[in-house]
Amino acid sequence: MKELIEYIARSLVDDPTQVHVHPRRRGEGTELSLQVAKEDMGRVIGRNGRVANAIRLLLQVAATQDGKHASLHISEPD
Repeated sequence: MKELIEYIARSLVDDPTQVHVHPRRRGEGTELSLQVAKEDMGRVIGRNGRVANAIRLLLQVAATQDGKHASLHISEPD
């Protein structure tokens, strides 16, 4: 799932070197934290959050196929 999110995010942004995905176990599922450059936040989130919601939907489908639960959090690097 981490690779899927990295692939999608790197395809969307201007600076793919700033894309980082950090998986974290949360109870029965996994929370993926996606970090992109501040300049690329708009590309990853999209108008009214449509791109972010589409990425989350793809993540849920991939997780369900593996019999797992997953969620996505998008942020800027620290």
